[in-house]
Amino acid sequence: MAERAEHEAGVWPVVRVASGNFLEMYDFQIFGYYAAAIGATFFPSRDPFISLLASFMTFGAAFLMRPLGAIVLGAYADRHGRRAGLLLTLSLMSVGIVSLTLTPGYRIIGLAAPILILGGRLLQGFSAGMELGGVSVYLAEIAPPGRKGFYTAWQSGSQQVAVVLSAAFGILLATQLSSAALADWGWRIPLGFGCLIVPLLLFLRRSLPETMAFKGRVVHPSWGEILRGLAGHWRRVLTGMMLTVLTTVTFYMITVYTPAFGTQTLHLASLPVFVVTLLVGASNFFWLPVMGAVSDRIGRKPVLIAISAIMLLTAYPALLWLVQAPSFGRLLSVELWFSFIFGSYNGALVAYLTEIIPAAVRASGFSLAFSLATALFGGFTPAISTLLVHATGNRAVPGLWLSAAAAISLTATFFAKPAEEDQAAEA
Repeated sequence: MAERAEHEAGVWPVVRVASGNFLEMYDFQIFGYYAAAIGATFFPSRDPFISLLASFMTFGAAFLMRPLGAIVLGAYADRHGRRAGLLLTLSLMSVGIVSLTLTPGYRIIGLAAPILILGGRLLQGFSAGMELGGVSVYLAEIAPPGRKGFYTAWQSGSQQVAVVLSAAFGILLATQLSSAALADWGWRIPLGFGCLIVPLLLFLRRSLPETMAFKGRVVHPSWGEILRGLAGHWRRVLTGMMLTVLTTVTFYMITVYTPAFGTQTLHLASLPVFVVTLLVGASNFFWLPVMGAVSDRIGRKPVLIAISAIMLLTAYPALLWLVQAPSFGRLLSVELWFSFIFGSYNGALVAYLTEIIPAAVRASGFSLAFSLATALFGGFTPAISTLLVHATGNRAVPGLWLSAAAAISLTATFFAKPAEEDQAAEA
C-alpha cells in the first residue's frame, strides 16, 4: 500500500487530473455570471425576467443530462479505465464551451440560436455527468493511506480556481467595458479564453497514468455487469444522492446565483458583487482541503452531521438579515458564512462518497449519485431561487431552499455507511 501511494501520489498528478474539472466549472460560472446577457442574446423578450428565467432554465437543462452521462461515461471509466474516461469527458466538454462562445445571437440566425445553445449545454451536461465523479475517484485511488479526504478535496478545489478566475474576468470587464458592450459581446471574452486553454488541458490529461487500484483489478466488469451492479446498489446510490443535495445547492447558490441575486434582486452594483464572488471562491479553496483533512482525523460523519445541522438552522435567518439592508458588507458576510459551510461539508463528502460506493461500480455509482443531486436540486437552484423570489416577493426565500437541502442531506447521513469491502480493508 505504501509503495502504491508513493508511486502515484504527489502534486503533479492532482493538478493534471483536476485541470479538466476546472474547465467544467469555469464554463458553468461564466454562463451563470452573464445569464442576463446570454438570455437577452439567445432568448430575447420584452420582459427581462422571462429572458433571465429562460437563460437559467437552459443552464439547468444541462444538469438533466448528467445522470445519463454518469451511467454511460461512468460505466466506460469502470470498464476501460479512469484515464480513458477523463480524456473522453474533457473532449466532449470542450464542444460545449466552443458552441456557447461562437454561436450567433437570435437576431442573426433566429430560432437556430437557442437550439444550438441548448444542444451545446446538453452535451456539456452529459460529459460533466462523469467528470466530477471520475476526478474524485481518481484522487481517492491515488491518495496515501489516511489522506483520502485531503486529496479528494482538490477535486472541488480546482473548481474554486475557476470561480476566482471567472470572477476576476467579471471585475476586469465591468471596469473596462460599458454595460451595453458587456451585454452585447463582452460576455464572450472569458468564454473565448476557456476555448484557448482547451489544448493545454487535453495535453495535461493525456499524460495521466492509470491508477494502480484500477490496474490491480484482475477482472474489469462488462457493461451489463456495471448496469446490474448499479441496480443492485440502488440504495447506496440514492443515499449518496441525498448526501450530495446540500453541497450542490449551496455551491450553485453562492457562486452561479450570487451575481444575479446581488444585482437583479438586491440592486447592488455589479463590480462589488463580482468581488464578493471572487472572495467566496478563495474562501472555498481554503476550507475544502482544511476540512477534508479534518475529516481524515475525526471521521466523515461527525463533520457531515454538524455542518448540515448548522445550515438547517442558519440559512434563512442569514438571508433575512441580508435583505433587510442590502450592502456589500452584508452580502460578503453571508456568502462567506455559506462558503464555510460548503467547504466544510464538501471536504468530507467527496471522500465519503467514494467509501460508500463499491469499487466495481465506483466511477459510475459516484457519478450517478452526484449527477442526480445536481440535476434534481443543485443545477436548478438559480432558476428555483429566481422563481421563488418572483412568486413570493420575499427576497430571503432562497434561504428556505438551502434549509430544505440541509434537511435532506442531514437525514441521509444517518443511513449512510461505508461499503463492506472498505470496512474489511480498514480492518
